[in-house]
Amino acid sequence: MLVERVKTYLLGLQDSICSRLEAEDGSQHFREDLWARKAGGGGRTRVLEQGVVFEQAGVNFSHVFGDCLPPSATAARPELAGCNFQALGISLVIHPRNPYVPTSHANVRFFIAGNGDALDSAGQAWWFGGGYDLTPCYPDLEDIVHWHLAARNACLPFGDDVYPRCKKSCDAYFYLRHRDETRGVGGLFFDDLNAWGFERSFSFMRAIGDSYLPAYLPIVQRRKQTPYGDRERNFQLYRRGRYVEFNLVYDRGTLFGLQSGGRTESILMSLPPAANWRYNWLPEPASAEASLTEFLKPRDWLRDL
Repeated sequence: MLVERVKTYLLGLQDSICSRLEAEDGSQHFREDLWARKAGGGGRTRVLEQGVVFEQAGVNFSHVFGDCLPPSATAARPELAGCNFQALGISLVIHPRNPYVPTSHANVRFFIAGNGDALDSAGQAWWFGGGYDLTPCYPDLEDIVHWHLAARNACLPFGDDVYPRCKKSCDAYFYLRHRDETRGVGGLFFDDLNAWGFERSFSFMRAIGDSYLPAYLPIVQRRKQTPYGDRERNFQLYRRGRYVEFNLVYDRGTLFGLQSGGRTESILMSLPPAANWRYNWLPEPASAEASLTEFLKPRDWLRDL
């Protein structure tokens, strides 16, 4: 069954990501919670807390199903209102301890909705989605170029136009309209992918999932020993407030999880363990903190390669 193939891959991806993150941290292990959803399905949530490298890392697998898609999934597809569905995916958010290590997020997922018996039957809809993005407090151009180069390389086997399209979608999606800034320095975002057919679409989803750690871990390894003090820590907590704002106001995955009756603790594990807000705070002119705003706008990071 095609859904079982996707599920097998996603569970294996969760295992490999957790194993590598545990090894990188070296001080803590992931706690695992298995949960069931009353309306159908459940998941496997894993969270690492208070590590030497990762203050909090959450890596979730979920497979939920039911008789009626929630509003967040039918807003752009009103013809699917009232249809049964299955949704499965991996979602992860890494909040590092050192302010010089960027926060990162990744997600890969598969949806199938409708009342047909096969993927291509009348009344049936299916699609893949996912991507990843990087949110630094103290951005470094070497890190950003590495991140986007890994993203482009994952996309290249599927066409020269795929990375530019997914990058543009990422810049548009991870945008805080009320702040007039992007959440970070972007990456990849894709949704509603089915035009390539199941096999090629599934292959692309796997390519993105498999490329996440090669994109992120070298950055962690370069920056995790960078000295920092209270100033950098306070700025990290302030910028985490922006992360919270996006996840609670705009993120469709958060809305889908809450509207579909998912496990609240698992859905909100994307939030940082600590954050703060300061009224009308502005960084000192020409400071490292002030320079962040120069990075929070769409840019062709690979233009000079």
